[in-house]
Amino acid sequence: MINRELIRLKVVQLIYAYYRSERTEESLENAEKELFFSFDKSYELYLYLLNVLLELKKVAESKEETRLARATRLGQSTEGVYAEKMFAENKFLCQLDLNETLVDYREKQKKEWIEEDAFYKKLYATMVESDIYQLYLAKEDFSYDADREIVRKLYKTFIDGNEDFDALLEDHGLYWNDDKFLIDSFVLKTIKKFNPEAGAGQPLLPQFSMEEDREFASALFRETIKRKEDIKELISQNCKNWEYDRLAFMDVIIMQIAITEILTFPSIPLSVTFNEYLDIAKVYSTPRSASYINGLMDHVVKRLKAEGKLMKA
Repeated sequence: MINRELIRLKVVQLIYAYYRSERTEESLENAEKELFFSFDKSYELYLYLLNVLLELKKVAESKEETRLARATRLGQSTEGVYAEKMFAENKFLCQLDLNETLVDYREKQKKEWIEEDAFYKKLYATMVESDIYQLYLAKEDFSYDADREIVRKLYKTFIDGNEDFDALLEDHGLYWNDDKFLIDSFVLKTIKKFNPEAGAGQPLLPQFSMEEDREFASALFRETIKRKEDIKELISQNCKNWEYDRLAFMDVIIMQIAITEILTFPSIPLSVTFNEYLDIAKVYSTPRSASYINGLMDHVVKRLKAEGKLMKA
């Protein structure tokens, strides 16, 4: 699940914190532990967001119980297509509810957020009253595929990019809020991959997409700190001294990590490294940073090639 896009973002965040706190070399190991702790929290967010769907299912089950009790008391038929019934009995959600990994996650989870229940009820109401859900009910196709697809659509529309939800996460998860836009994409990918034949054993995404990514994260983090002075000098040589002094601190961090990646990982194309870090700069630095970083790094790369220190394209 944790891919190189997320790794680069986390390394930028943790290197920034490392330098801001003026830690010594002796604390490098602890800093790296914090990096991998942040990866653990990202995976926890992934499981949490999948479990949000089950919390919504619980809201539907409660409403369905109330509906059935009222109908029984009034002597009315309990059959028919009802929003709460179809949500509670959604075939994909029923499979997700039994998923072994999520069952284990829920058993270990401590529910501490008072705001959650009210948020889930409000979110559920928004979902079932939406045109998307009403169209699903009107079609009366409650096959597994249709049930999985309506959950995917509801997640993409009402959870992915939900600012109220993002604010809730920001209040309660130090490592979560910056990750959500990426983790949402992993949740949507997971929903799409679910197969009814897999039952409770349906595999979720692993913490790291590849074992090599774990090694990439560690090497990128350590090498950036190890090469700090050399790369700082390289950046300084390719801009005027007064310009270097005026560079935004985050811009320097982003360039240090990007140049470290260029020098440390010969198999990664230059275009990939440039694009990834420019995207980070657009979000986490000043409006003009991406353009400036692109130009300065281009000068650095040309210089390294001219000196025979860089061979890749």
